[in-house]
Amino acid sequence: MTQDELKALVGRAAIEYVPAGTVVGVGTGSTVNHFIDALAAMPVPVAGAVSSSRASSERLAARGIRVLEAGEVERLPVYIDGADEIDERGFMIKGGGAALTREKIVADLAERFVCIADASKRVPVLGRYPLPVEVIAMALPQVARRFAALGGVATQRAGVVTDNGHPILDVRGLAIADPPAMEAEINQWPGVVTVGIFARHRAQVCLLGTEAGVQTLRY
Repeated sequence: MTQDELKALVGRAAIEYVPAGTVVGVGTGSTVNHFIDALAAMPVPVAGAVSSSRASSERLAARGIRVLEAGEVERLPVYIDGADEIDERGFMIKGGGAALTREKIVADLAERFVCIADASKRVPVLGRYPLPVEVIAMALPQVARRFAALGGVATQRAGVVTDNGHPILDVRGLAIADPPAMEAEINQWPGVVTVGIFARHRAQVCLLGTEAGVQTLRY
């Protein structure tokens, strides 16, 4: 199976975790696009969705799914999103699609985070994928220096500004053995909006697309 076919497989499988008639949290990215398509085909439709990006909101609306703002809901039963990496404990790196801050906001509303990913995203230690960090522009040099002190090389993602109007640093060369501790540390740095380590908001379930079908991992 191609990578896109594996993404479609887990996108469809995630429908089992969506209670009919509820408002669901929807992430961002190519795997989530398959989930949105499957969501639109549910026999009993959802009441709506809270989206983590403009791109997902546009896709949801185009398929007839009502899009709500995060401030319109107090809780969501589930948040469905992909990951750039996921480890054996459900900790993730996210932000390849530049929506990490809004993804954390929507994930924080949800009772359960269901990650949908192809098998290539599963790693023993986070950090092979460059760590995205959304940063206020004036702090870019000093945040980059802080990463250098940790052994990381931070470069600004060219031509990218988030939906919030901020640039992104991609940090290479890190081995993130303690994701909760590193997430907590980086979030304290002045100028950091959000770091793409999802430890506090880790996945409870991962639907992993493999050649043998969907593998369900629970954490």
